[in-house]
Amino acid sequence: MPKLGMPPLRRKELIDAAILTIGERGTLDVTMTDIAGRAGVSSALAHHYFGAKEELLQATMRQLLSDLAAEIQQSLRRAKSPRERLSAIVNVNFSVSQFRPEVVAAWLAFYVEAQRSPPLRRLLRIYVRRLRSNLMSSLVPLVPRHHADIMAEGIAALIDGFYIRRALKDGLPNPRGAIAVIEQYIESGLRA
Repeated sequence: MPKLGMPPLRRKELIDAAILTIGERGTLDVTMTDIAGRAGVSSALAHHYFGAKEELLQATMRQLLSDLAAEIQQSLRRAKSPRERLSAIVNVNFSVSQFRPEVVAAWLAFYVEAQRSPPLRRLLRIYVRRLRSNLMSSLVPLVPRHHADIMAEGIAALIDGFYIRRALKDGLPNPRGAIAVIEQYIESGLRA
C-alpha cells in the first residue's frame, strides 16, 4: 500500500528531475527512463504517475509557469507603484530561482517544442498573455496605451532574448546585467 501523501511528492520529484534532465541535455528529447533515473525511481513508477512522457513534459511546463506566476504575484504585492511593478516583473524573471541554467534551458526547449505540440503551444500562450497582462497593467498608468503596447512587446522581447542568450551560452548574461539593460529600456521608453 502506498504511503499517504507520496503521490504529490513523487510527481514533484519527477518534474524537478525533468527540468534537470532537459536542462542538461538542452532538449526535450529525453526518455522517461532518463528522467526517472534522475529522480531515483523506476520508469514504471514515472509512467504510473504521468502516463506518457508528453504528460510529464506538460506537467513540467505547467510547474515552470506556476512557479513563475507565484513569484511574480508575491513580488507585485510588495510593489507600491506602477513603476515598481515593472521592476518587480523584470527582477523576478532574472531571480536566482528563475534564471538557473537548467530552468532557462527547459524554457528554450519548450519554446522549440511548442512549434510542434498544441498542448505546449497553449501553455506557452498562457505565459505570453500573462506576461503581457502584467506589463500592460503597470505601463498603462505611466504612458499612453499605444506606447504601452510597444513597450510591453519590447520588454518581453528583451526578457526572452536574454533567456535565449543564456541557454545558448552566448556571453552568459548575468542577471544584474540583463536587468540593467531592461531597466534602461524602460526608463528611455517612459521619457519618450
